[in-house]
Amino acid sequence: MPKKAPRKIFSCEASKYLTESICKSLGEEMGQSVCTRFSDGEFEPCYEETVRGSHVFVVQSTFPSTDNLMELLLMIDGARRASAYKIVAVIPYFGFARQDRKDKPRVSIGAKLIANMLQSAGVDRVITMDLHADQIQGFFDIPVDHLYASAIFIPFIKKMGLENLVIASPDVGGSKRANTYAKMLEADMVICHKTRSKANVVGNMTVIGDVKGKDVIIVDDMIDTAGTITKAADLMKEKGAKSVRAFASHPVLSGPAYDRIDASALEEVYFTNSIPLKQESSKIKILPIGELLADVIQKVYHYQSISSFYL
Repeated sequence: MPKKAPRKIFSCEASKYLTESICKSLGEEMGQSVCTRFSDGEFEPCYEETVRGSHVFVVQSTFPSTDNLMELLLMIDGARRASAYKIVAVIPYFGFARQDRKDKPRVSIGAKLIANMLQSAGVDRVITMDLHADQIQGFFDIPVDHLYASAIFIPFIKKMGLENLVIASPDVGGSKRANTYAKMLEADMVICHKTRSKANVVGNMTVIGDVKGKDVIIVDDMIDTAGTITKAADLMKEKGAKSVRAFASHPVLSGPAYDRIDASALEEVYFTNSIPLKQESSKIKILPIGELLADVIQKVYHYQSISSFYL
């Protein structure tokens, strides 16, 4: 039997905190790399150890700025040119995923473009979590392991012991996700129907379903400006909800997000650490995913099933 290719796990600059926790769970050292920056803003990542014949995992969430995406592409290209055996991009937060379709004239399909760029750079496999749109997996012609934060969130929610639990979707588009949570937790579900006046701005909103006297948990893939989630929480509280909490995979949290969360009816907001927080908030709690990603990396490396992570 041929000797198995050695495994090496590297990190781009923005996700080192996450890669360190992955490597700690696996009981191994993080691969050595540096990123040289020039005075004009250009940068050059470089592996500080050999990757020839290695099964290379590169960890990076591609949240803004686009430097994070570019650094990942350069790391993949560098590994390919250094004769790595296999290259796996671990992208906990997949940026540009909201651009998954052409819904108006003369716009790009950004998520497809990113998929093409990753494949052109030389990646062999992608591991990601809670894509904004499931169909993005089909933009790739390579294997995509699409994980769900529900693997962490659902056991945690069960331990909270909420008596009158109701799962809520902040919009119609998230109803499938909310329905999955409701089935797993044997709870009722409600949906918020919203209209947008423009991107990141919520117009009108109504709640479909009964929340009076209920402990409501709103589930979503990401929270950006927090306009939708806070408006939904305030509306549910007005409708008689006993408590309102939110669980979302990715803390994008741009613009007035932190102020909106602090001023809202939300008691707590739970995220994974797919993206580092920009500031602290007494309402925001983090459930780490380093151990989960380490388990998936271990199974992918040994060609084992990861279907148990698809809750």
